[in-house]
Amino acid sequence: MPHDVLLAEATRGNRVESRHYGAAVVVDAAGKTVFAAGDVETAIYPRSTVKALQALPLLTEGAADKYALGPDALALACASHQGEPAHIAVATEMLARTGRDATSLECGTHWPLDARAARALAASGEQACALHNCCSGKHAGFVCLSCATGHDPEHYIRPEHPVMQTVARTLEDVTGVPHTDANRGTDGCAIPTWAIPLRALALAYARFATGQNLNTDRAQAAAQLRSAIAANPFMIAGTNQFDTRVMQDLAPRVFTKMGAEGVMVAMLPEKGLGIAIKCRDGGVRAAEATAAALIARFGNESSPVLTHFMRQTLKNWNGQSVGEFRVSATLAEDCYPSIAS
Repeated sequence: MPHDVLLAEATRGNRVESRHYGAAVVVDAAGKTVFAAGDVETAIYPRSTVKALQALPLLTEGAADKYALGPDALALACASHQGEPAHIAVATEMLARTGRDATSLECGTHWPLDARAARALAASGEQACALHNCCSGKHAGFVCLSCATGHDPEHYIRPEHPVMQTVARTLEDVTGVPHTDANRGTDGCAIPTWAIPLRALALAYARFATGQNLNTDRAQAAAQLRSAIAANPFMIAGTNQFDTRVMQDLAPRVFTKMGAEGVMVAMLPEKGLGIAIKCRDGGVRAAEATAAALIARFGNESSPVLTHFMRQTLKNWNGQSVGEFRVSATLAEDCYPSIAS
């Protein structure tokens, strides 16, 4: 079995202080592995990286049409947002179109992840609710799907609920991996999550990027979601977040989606490629750096945003430069020689 490879490292002074190891893979829609580093066959939980795949039934089952969900709502259904006012407004409207409100959401509650939004909410004297959960857009989509297909949305998060059954079948078909009790866990937002190989995750996004090997309805739904996300990158994450920043600069040529525990996906629709990354220690910064390098390399993209995430100066609280965080030379050497040197 391949060993994990060095993805990124942090320096302080003239020493490497931290190293992040993991795996990365690039696959085309026919299933050909274009690039692989590390163990890409051991199953991992994809976490929030599959949100765009989970949103496919919104379109294929008619919920988006029934409730006239616009591109901003479709993008939010694929999001891990920061709880900023625009995110809350769209999630609220999605629920209102079904005649429901935040009490129907079963994702749990946390304060907005955006510091300004959290401070504003606290200053107003209000409490956080499920709408502020980073997964509330996805869950609002699940409520829409349940209502549109004639099912009571109560307990929609349970594996046996028709909504989760539909989602599981969709994920199984698109990834090509069985989604059963044997590989099922529970995600942070309480819905099921199924462990799959990193290579299968990349393949799913190569298919999503191209429509190849998807049935007609799913291929059309994928195209509509790609368009919605490209037009609304702020909805996917929010202010200063990797996904939003990259797609504001490079969409529709590039899609990215961060998940918990250092999992990241990207797709390059014009190249027909899907990318999947797992930083084994769960480090988000390493997954971001690796994604930036692979997008630059396989998308033939030259962007200041990508360069920033591939090599960043580290500063202390006095603003002094004390080191840097950089993608590993192995991954950088074919992207930007100046980054690898």
